[in-house]
Amino acid sequence: MKASIIREMDTQDLTEAISEKEVTLTKMKIGHKVADIENPIEIRKTRRTIARMKTELRRRELEEASK
Repeated sequence: MKASIIREMDTQDLTEAISEKEVTLTKMKIGHKVADIENPIEIRKTRRTIARMKTELRRRELEEASK
């Protein structure tokens, strides 16, 4: 997911998407431990998407605090 799409998301949607992606990441990691998944690069992509979302959420929190 691109950063521009993440910026357009509502804060509530963003927190829900983060929790969904974290569950997906956990399942992918477990699946990869048990049996190799088809594309292990997806784990990296998911982890980085979560980081982008959390960064945007933190930016919004700091913006609200500075007001």
